[in-house]
Amino acid sequence: MKMTQGKLKRLNAVADKNGVISAAAMDQRGSLQKAIAKEKGIETSAVAPAMMSEFKVAVSRILTPHASAILLDPEFGLEAVKAKAPHAGVLLAYEQTGYDQTQEGRIPTLIPNWTVKKCMEAGGDCLKVLLYYSPFEAESVKEIKHAFVSRIGAECEYYQVPFFLEFVGYDLAGGDEKGLEFAKQKPAIVSGSMQEFSKSEYNVDVLKVEAPVNMEYVEGTHANKSGNVAYSRKEAMDHFRRAADLASRPFIYLSAGVSDEVFRETLELAIEAGTNFAGVLCGRATWKDGIPVYAKKGLTAFEDWLNERGVQNIKALNAVLKGAHPWYAKYGGLEKIQTM
Repeated sequence: MKMTQGKLKRLNAVADKNGVISAAAMDQRGSLQKAIAKEKGIETSAVAPAMMSEFKVAVSRILTPHASAILLDPEFGLEAVKAKAPHAGVLLAYEQTGYDQTQEGRIPTLIPNWTVKKCMEAGGDCLKVLLYYSPFEAESVKEIKHAFVSRIGAECEYYQVPFFLEFVGYDLAGGDEKGLEFAKQKPAIVSGSMQEFSKSEYNVDVLKVEAPVNMEYVEGTHANKSGNVAYSRKEAMDHFRRAADLASRPFIYLSAGVSDEVFRETLELAIEAGTNFAGVLCGRATWKDGIPVYAKKGLTAFEDWLNERGVQNIKALNAVLKGAHPWYAKYGGLEKIQTM
């Protein structure tokens, strides 16, 4: 495996001493504004940039002492970059929140006034891009997305900035993406996406992926409250292994908005399956229950909540991550990486 010295240095900056990426995610924008507005009983437009910034600063300051890195956004998160713990690395988002709703296919767009170079100048170590993707999309849609990712990968390669690609599957028919039928489709969507973006033409360094199963439909799990089953426990572990085997790049799991308890159970199942994941980028599972506290009781109460429950959540997650692997394990170890 060949890698530039700059990329190697910056990847190590967002990992812990064991090479595991235990990063907090705080790059939510539109969804966070809507959640705060809902709890406050106000219009989304009334959630001012200063409110978004102070929320992110609090999360960064209180949680990064317990994380290897934090993911932030340039619109509202640059003050939070300054508030992080000294040891913690920084990933910065490059895409605009949401996607283009004027055409089919959930086509992504980049922040208009942002570049990879600006990411570095703002204190970023790595770049993250979110892409809604399914291997079963129309070829015309996939061509657009493949070219989009390739261009970003080339820009990151030029500046020697590690490229984290987050892809989230979706129902092409517009069905319930939390429902049983989509849960049955999810393994093929996740594994196919991991295989596609492992290709060298994209220059992706770390895949940020969903679990290949929906834990609510895994037989015998605590998350399976309804009794509806899409996969047995053995089948679920097989899906974890298959997706991992199809990825030739390091990959980390995202929490996808589930509770901290469900996310930990997900990781425990991945570990039981022998999955060689390299850590997590975990956001809402850690801090989302603090949104009502912030909205209704203010910043100080939210900080108190973070210091107690937020820290508790991230410490519990870190305990599970003892079963994760170093990001460079995919390449056979650091000694197998040739720097350029």
